[in-house]
Amino acid sequence: MNPTCSRCNRIVYPTEKVNCLDKYWHKGCFSCEVCKMTLSMKNYKGFEKRPYCNAHYPQTRFTIVADTPENLRLQKQSKLQSQVLYKEDFEKNKGKGFSQIADTPELQRMKKTQEQISNVMWNMLFMLFCSPSSPLSFLLAAYQPAASSQNYHYEPAPEPVRQAAAAPPPSAGKRYRAVYDYTAADEDEVSFMDGDVIVEVQQIDEGWMYGRVERTGQQGMLPANYVEAI
Repeated sequence: MNPTCSRCNRIVYPTEKVNCLDKYWHKGCFSCEVCKMTLSMKNYKGFEKRPYCNAHYPQTRFTIVADTPENLRLQKQSKLQSQVLYKEDFEKNKGKGFSQIADTPELQRMKKTQEQISNVMWNMLFMLFCSPSSPLSFLLAAYQPAASSQNYHYEPAPEPVRQAAAAPPPSAGKRYRAVYDYTAADEDEVSFMDGDVIVEVQQIDEGWMYGRVERTGQQGMLPANYVEAI
């Protein structure tokens, strides 16, 4: 069942849906709460689960606390305690290099996607240079007799070392057709139109695929719920 827009309370269909701030919006309804300027995923700022533009984003203001003797004593005590904790942490982590960045779910998804794309590129390079059915194999076969007459010895290139993560299996020659228009939101995604045929599809996970648009020749990530198998 399609959700309703948080602005106009009307049904939001997949082709015009914007999922942001734990709510669903029409693309035209995703606007600033003050000036009603239409926003996008790149220029909005959220405050209390409501979108704002940069000019009307609410500014938080801090109240001034009186510098009473008790507050000054607590401030000094907190400063001394912070210095002690900093010194202990420095001595504990000395020689261990840089601290690691928090491994958030979003970073895990990006890391997994990059590894899978890297594995796909390795497979494509291997098929291009090392597979017997590769077009380059005919050139190598034509070059080998001339090279043998000059006492040259051809050795096939070693198989590239694959990373620990296994490459996603190809879709057994299946072709997919787009059922909605889609505009790429990131650099690693690909845009297509309703009715376009998607080939060379690699299943990344339940929600994303990697493939090439037959009409444009462009390839990249695409949402799985925007296409159907032919």
